[in-house]
Amino acid sequence: MAADDQGDALLALYDRALPEVYGYLLPRCGARAVAEDLTSEVFLAAVDAVRRDAVPDLTVAWLIGVARHKLVDHWRRAAREERRLHRVASEPDPAEDDPWDAHLDAVAARAVLADLGAHHRAALTLRYLDGLSVPEVARSLDRTVHATEALLVRARRAFRAALPDRPGEGGHDHG
Repeated sequence: MAADDQGDALLALYDRALPEVYGYLLPRCGARAVAEDLTSEVFLAAVDAVRRDAVPDLTVAWLIGVARHKLVDHWRRAAREERRLHRVASEPDPAEDDPWDAHLDAVAARAVLADLGAHHRAALTLRYLDGLSVPEVARSLDRTVHATEALLVRARRAFRAALPDRPGEGGHDHG
């Protein structure tokens, strides 16, 4: 498809795709302003790709893929900023790597996820919200599989530690 035709196709797709792209980003980044910025970055990247005639298949799915890359880039930037401010020296304890309880209060889980460091948030979101395998998460974060497994151990531990006490899990039983 010629760049002019793809440009017209992108304009036609914009109104339908905008809510889907924004809807993909908002729950994953947790802040409206960030989701809005990333959404605009997605469409700017799409326009650039159309101009370069580098769009393989101009669809909402392709735009969501661009959104995923923009979100990962955002997490990387946030992680770099965070590393400048804090040095994290804790290493994972493989003995504590037990199966992760997936039955969580969604509101509390999103709040905890939003408060985690960018690298933990990125790893957990890609693995458990997007359903990527550990090797896919590793590729997305530009890490080795081993480093990603260690990151996920630390991220799950940080997530659990930040969760409000829940009945039957060491918290106060209110029943």
